[in-house]
This record gives sequence, C-alpha cells and structure tokens, in this order.
Amino acid sequence: MRLHRLALASSALVAFGTVLAGAAQAEISDDAVKIGVLNDRSGLYADLSGEGSVVAARMAVEDFGGTVNGKAIEVLSADHQNKPDVGSNIARQWIDQDGVDVIVDVPTSSVALAVQQVTSEKDTAFLDSGAATTALTNDQCAPTFVHWTYDTYALSVGTGKAVVDEGGKSWFFLTADYAFGHQLEKDTAAVVEANGGTVVGSVNHPLSSSDFSSFLLQAQASGADVIGLANAGGDTTNAIKQANSFGIVQGGQKLAALLGFITDVDALGLDVAQGLTLTTGFYWDRNEDTRKFADRFAEKMNGQKPTMVQAGVYSAVMHYLKAVEEIDDDGGKAAVDQMKKMPINDFFAEDGTIREDGRMVHDMYLVQVKKPGDSAGKWDYYEIVKTIPGSEAFLPIEKSSCSLAKK
Repeated sequence: MRLHRLALASSALVAFGTVLAGAAQAEISDDAVKIGVLNDRSGLYADLSGEGSVVAARMAVEDFGGTVNGKAIEVLSADHQNKPDVGSNIARQWIDQDGVDVIVDVPTSSVALAVQQVTSEKDTAFLDSGAATTALTNDQCAPTFVHWTYDTYALSVGTGKAVVDEGGKSWFFLTADYAFGHQLEKDTAAVVEANGGTVVGSVNHPLSSSDFSSFLLQAQASGADVIGLANAGGDTTNAIKQANSFGIVQGGQKLAALLGFITDVDALGLDVAQGLTLTTGFYWDRNEDTRKFADRFAEKMNGQKPTMVQAGVYSAVMHYLKAVEEIDDDGGKAAVDQMKKMPINDFFAEDGTIREDGRMVHDMYLVQVKKPGDSAGKWDYYEIVKTIPGSEAFLPIEKSSCSLAKK
C-alpha cells in the first residue's frame, strides 16, 4: 500500500512538472518581444527597403500600442550589406545574445536563404518581405517562416505573361548573378514559353553593376523583341538609364522590368520610365486605406511613398504581434502556427491567408507607368491595369516541393 501511494505521488509530481514545463514554454521570452529588421541600409536595395522598412516596423509597433500583453516591444535594425555571411552572423548574434524573437524584411535572396537556416535552427520567426526566390517556400521551407509580399513566380505570371500577350514573343534576359536573378529568369522563361514565346539568350551580370554597356549590346544584337531585366533596385535603374542612352527602346526593342519598385520609377523619372509594365503587391494610391498609410509613412520619410516591401513589413509585423498576443508566446513555430490560423485583413491585403508552406497568398497588381502628362504629380506614377487574384499569382500548393505542404 505504501509503495502504491508513493507511485501515485510520483506520478502526480511528474504530471505537475509536465504542466509547469508546458506553461513555462508558452510565454513571451525575456519579458519583451524583440523585432530585428535586417536589410540593405546602404546599397542598391536601400531605397526599396532600408530605413523605410525600419520606419514601417516601428509604425506597426506604435499602432499596436507598444506592448504585447504588458510586455515591451523593441525594434532593432542592421545592414546585411547584401552578403549571406554577414546576414547569417547578424541573425545568429541577434538571437543568441540580444534575444531577438522575429526577423523581418531581408531583401537579397541569397541572404534570406542563409538567414532561413539560422532562424529554422533557432526556432525564431522569420517574416520575409524583401526577398523574391521561391526556394524559401519550396525546398528551403521551414515552420518558422512566412514569405509575405511577393516572389519570382508572382512576378513572372504578372509581368512576363502581360508582355508576351502584348506581342513580346522573343526574349533575352539580363540577369543578376545570384539566387534571385536566376530564379526570376527561370520562372519568367517558363511563362514566356508556356504562352507561345521563345528565349533566344541571356547574360549574367554581377550584383550592383555600374556599367551595363556590354550586356546591353549583347541583348541588342540578339534581335529579341523583349529584354527582360531579371534584377532589382539600382541594377534595374542603371540598366534602364543606359538602355535609354543607347536608343534600345527607340530602336524597337521593349524593356521588361521584371521586378520594379515605385522608388525605381521616381529615380528614373517618368520621361524614361513611362510605359513600363510592372507587377507589385502594393500601390499607395489604390484606395483610401492605402493612401492613409502612405501619407503617414511619407511624413516620416521626407515625402517618400512606401514600396511594396516597406508596406509588407508593416503588415507582417502587425499580424505577428496579433498572433503573439493571442497565444502569449513569441516562440518561432508557435507564433507562425498561430499566424497561419488568422486571416490577414488590412490596407495591404484583403482576405490574405498563410499556407502550410509559408506563402502568404494575396492579390497582386499589374501596373503600367504613366506618361508625364497623365501624372498629377510626384509619386502619381502607376495605372493599375489588372488585379491578379492570389490563387493565380502564386505557385499552386500542389506544385510546392515544401515538406510541410499538404498535397
């Protein structure tokens, strides 16, 4: 009988300990929620991401109320310099030494893939707004990751298909020589060929190029209808400026900026950028809610309107904070699991959902850059040509190679 009572007491203690352990796990760590905004602060992606993404994250924290269930919210930021080793080292230090609970933004696909390995290993949420490669939600997917704003598949089915439909049947690609550029070329080439077009050639250029003359001459000599720019940021604007000086468009070839941002159009000016077709996940002048956010953002950014990356950072951070509040837990998988259960309804996305593979599904927009005479003034740059439903914009879940995807 004594042994039986001891066994019961022992079982009760084990059960009580299990309950306590579970309760201890479900909590906000270090009595604070720390958000790390990791991006390019000084290079070719600084305008589309950079300080604007930090401002967007802070706006989300402020709008949320500054605390989660009585715990403070802090925002840190750092420059990954578009280098995977720098990005992964910052992520590891943030998590191990500074107690960062979620990393956001991270443009440059090679850096995002490196950070993905760290956050997956460390059970830290990673909400990417700036990178484009679909590898993040395919072979490299993780239960702690959400791809928020856009990807190379969405860009290809938007801009690529539209340009082919307009008669651009033969293509030559100028491709940034890293993960993003190669994936964007691959995805767009598949769309071009599926819609009856052909790819006649391509050339790779280094990241952050200043001289595109030799690459543009190869593209010009190819005789292709379309020169597809599988690059972004400063690389895109430099290529377009130099193509304009070479008279390439005037000679009958069309430029397709496969990833363009409103900051690129502003840098180019409407005289040069007019007529460009782009795919975007956000346009500041789409409705009253987007205008309200953009006006508040511009007040903090010397008049600059937000890019889709910066708007996506705000939306992702806000949704994350709502999830943490709901479960009182800032653990990576726990928070992302909760985020997947909650629909996204804000100025960025209506009825957005997060799939098992980490892809946030929402509408995308095919836009055309206005002619100078059609613009009401600075930042009035886009005409929305078409809304692309989220179900069409992103790779179908049944085609995902993510191990988390339910086929």
